[in-house]
Amino acid sequence: MLFKDRTDAGKQLAERLAFLKAQSDVIVLGIPRGGVVVAAEIARVLDAPLDVFLAHKLGAPFNPELAIGAITSTGEVLLDEDLVVELRLSDRDIAREIEQQRKEMARRLAVFRQNRPPLDVRGKTVVIVDDGVATGSTMLVALRALRQAQPARLILAIPVGPPETIQRLGGECDQVIVLATPKPFWAVGRFYDEFGQTGDEEVRKLLSI
Repeated sequence: MLFKDRTDAGKQLAERLAFLKAQSDVIVLGIPRGGVVVAAEIARVLDAPLDVFLAHKLGAPFNPELAIGAITSTGEVLLDEDLVVELRLSDRDIAREIEQQRKEMARRLAVFRQNRPPLDVRGKTVVIVDDGVATGSTMLVALRALRQAQPARLILAIPVGPPETIQRLGGECDQVIVLATPKPFWAVGRFYDEFGQTGDEEVRKLLSI
């Protein structure tokens, strides 16, 4: 195993991000839920503000675990067009899934932020964090959405991911900090000793510190 838990992964990433510690314009964003635990440790070490950035996969109607794309809370949608055609999904199928995920993200934001406004990333150095990537579709749409918000610098910080995914995501940001790119790659959780589900309440508490 590479990491004891998500906090350990955050500590290791924070060491690699130490060059940002003296900068006053750094914002750390975690993708809920597990990515927020990793991001919180980075924000603590860098003494930087922490916020969430919601991006969620869009699941196939017959199999919610099969990602046909991803969506962010700011409205950006990325679809795997080849898979949509292969599965013969209708516009109605896709629209229903998009609407369902938008409602879920709105619910989560209300719980996580407790009426606090989102941090303004324009002109800032933004570090976007998750606890790992596999296909990278969720992080890809997150990076593209954040780029539109015009940060001065966009850095992706990831504990673990397959090399081809990391290379693909690297083209969407200014810098990638990744601790491990094992090949063959298994599920993200296989690289952690402890990889239990992170609850909404834990995310809320981390953001309120």
